[in-house]
Amino acid sequence: MVYVVTGAAGFIGSNLVRALNERGEREIIAVDHLARADKFRNLVDCDIADFLDKHDFLERLEQGDFDGAVDVVFHQGACSDTMQSDGRYMMQNNYRYSAALLDFCIAQEAPLIYASSAAVYGASTRFVEERGCESPLNVYGYSKFLFDQLVRRRIGEAGAQVAGFRYFNVYGRNEAHKERMASVAWHFFNQYRSSGKVRPFTGSGGYGDGEQRRDFISVEDIVKVNLWFLDRPDVSGIFNVGTGKAQTFNDVAAAVVNTCRSGAGDKPLSLGDLRAQGIVEYAPFPAALEGKYQHFTQADIGSLRQAGYAERFLPVEEGVSRYCRWLLEQ
Repeated sequence: MVYVVTGAAGFIGSNLVRALNERGEREIIAVDHLARADKFRNLVDCDIADFLDKHDFLERLEQGDFDGAVDVVFHQGACSDTMQSDGRYMMQNNYRYSAALLDFCIAQEAPLIYASSAAVYGASTRFVEERGCESPLNVYGYSKFLFDQLVRRRIGEAGAQVAGFRYFNVYGRNEAHKERMASVAWHFFNQYRSSGKVRPFTGSGGYGDGEQRRDFISVEDIVKVNLWFLDRPDVSGIFNVGTGKAQTFNDVAAAVVNTCRSGAGDKPLSLGDLRAQGIVEYAPFPAALEGKYQHFTQADIGSLRQAGYAERFLPVEEGVSRYCRWLLEQ
């Protein structure tokens, strides 16, 4: 089998390459854009057959160099900066790039497994894979939304699997290069290690301090879903990929701090104690996020379950703790 993994040096892509390696797969064409050169570190412990810059890959794709040579495309590459103001770049990088891969996979009858995003839902309070629930708040969400609409129009033409995953709030190893767009778990870990404090936002959107709720999902679970679909090429569609249970930023803060405390031989503290001791200290809600922020997300995973995916998802208390233990080992 020959796999193409786009965004291979990125967060989810590198975890996926590693998981394929663990299955014994080595014929992997890793595609990425290393303008941020330090992302290469995410692939150091992986085995690949070749690495191509995104632009070189697209050029060779158009020239037909990969015709008949690719068995599966995992499309994880995208600009995920929700604050990106260059809409032309976002649409070219996220929408046009994805459309070219869809064209290729339909023509080649090769499976396409791709990353969408919960950002397509915007400020919706229902997170179901239905057009009426989709109203993105930023151009990143719109780029993902537009490609999902293209998939819906063309999926009937495909002679092979097309599966899109609306990822909710993903956290886990190999996300450091994302910097401000990295997960709150990563930010809280670094805040605590540098200052002994973590700083969730003050209340917003009708929620109290740190009580905004998101569906936080471990990259471990994201990879499992991708591989489950790989093993079931007859299953196509667009699916929410979250735990199905929203948890608070305070839950993440407590999991991070108590894992770090445990690593130092200290006892865990309740949220009340963390607040009382000034370890959890709330930061003002940024004005730049007004009108662009999802105060609540919770995946409806009914379609995913109906497709047959029955695995348990890690709750914050378990998944974030595992992630922080890995960070401490680094």
